[in-house]
Amino acid sequence: MDFALSQRAGELQARLLEFMDSHVYPAEPVYAAQMTASGDPSFHPPIVEELKAAARQRGLWNLFLPDEEWGTGVSVLDYAPLAEITGRSPNLAPEALNCSAPDTGNMEILTMFGTPEQKEQWLRPLLDAEIRSAFSMTEPDVGSSDASNIRTQIRGDGDYYIVAGRKWWSTGAFSPRCKFSIVMGVTNPDAPPYQRQSMIIVPFDSPGVEIERDLTVLGYRDRGGHPVIHFNNVRVPKSNLLGVEGGGFAIAQARLGPGRIHHCMRAIGMAERAFDLMCSRVLAKETFGQPIAEHGVVQDWIAEARIALEQARLLTLKTAWLIDTVGVKGARIEISAIKVAVPRMAVQIVDRAIQAFGAGGLSGDYPLAAMYAHLRTLMIADGPDEVHKRAVARRELKRYEPGFVPEPYPYQPW
Repeated sequence: MDFALSQRAGELQARLLEFMDSHVYPAEPVYAAQMTASGDPSFHPPIVEELKAAARQRGLWNLFLPDEEWGTGVSVLDYAPLAEITGRSPNLAPEALNCSAPDTGNMEILTMFGTPEQKEQWLRPLLDAEIRSAFSMTEPDVGSSDASNIRTQIRGDGDYYIVAGRKWWSTGAFSPRCKFSIVMGVTNPDAPPYQRQSMIIVPFDSPGVEIERDLTVLGYRDRGGHPVIHFNNVRVPKSNLLGVEGGGFAIAQARLGPGRIHHCMRAIGMAERAFDLMCSRVLAKETFGQPIAEHGVVQDWIAEARIALEQARLLTLKTAWLIDTVGVKGARIEISAIKVAVPRMAVQIVDRAIQAFGAGGLSGDYPLAAMYAHLRTLMIADGPDEVHKRAVARRELKRYEPGFVPEPYPYQPW
């Protein structure tokens, strides 16, 4: 097996690493100061626009989109090490490269399912980072791990649809730069369960769109927020429908597969940065007359973290390769596997890093507590771990004939 990067990926990686060192890491304290001075958690700091301009000049733009016409044509496998690097600075790097969620997923499905008119009106300004977008699927009143529970209605009314329902965790929708959301709802309640749903573009300036309140994540308020939105009989043209009526689940799978692996790629980058912080800390501090790094339990943390990181990275790369070669559907189970394995690994490493920092690790003086909050979210976002593990188990059980019970391995006394 050849684990070498392709020539293009290697060139982009070198360019991105230089950009991180010269621009992104030095911008982190500037970003924090601008956010603090604004007093507004939805403030758009000027430093972000400066980073975007610098990234575009370097050709580090829309790297996530493999489509040759609308994107850069970078394969998922080639994008993996690049997304991982951006995960080291999650508040700045993904957005600087126009590779941040939920815009990436929305751009992908607009590329795949959008009409020419929808692409011109919504996809092009997203690709140019002129606007932001949201994705409204989860609802506060139902168990959303089973998307067939969704109750939001999308009712036909002549040349229009009427959208009625409440959504939450519509990431980014609290930002004034967020101009629309892709909303999933029921268009035909009498159809089979997975043909009842559709997706539609709802502009936020439509009458009846009410952002009720924002949500925190383990006490943190993220820029752009994760608000509760009430779609109060919002009237939108039928031309805003994505794909066909009843195609919502197919679009969701096309969107969530790449979205899940992108989350995992960035999570590996966050875990690597936490690992760097942990190792630096335990080498710099002493307890009981010796560096913390000399204690056996700490060396065990470091060894286990490195092993887990490499395992997670390899499984993610395999999954990226499968998406490139057999498509999202063919890689569905591997996507579920990394969606469980990677956040679990990253949370454990950040937790160990917090422990190495002691009380400081719990504070806002270091990025570890915020990393923990973000990574812990990934055990629920885009499907909870339990749903993904069920998918993996079902695939494994299908490999056996019905009623097949393997013979016990004969005991051989040696």
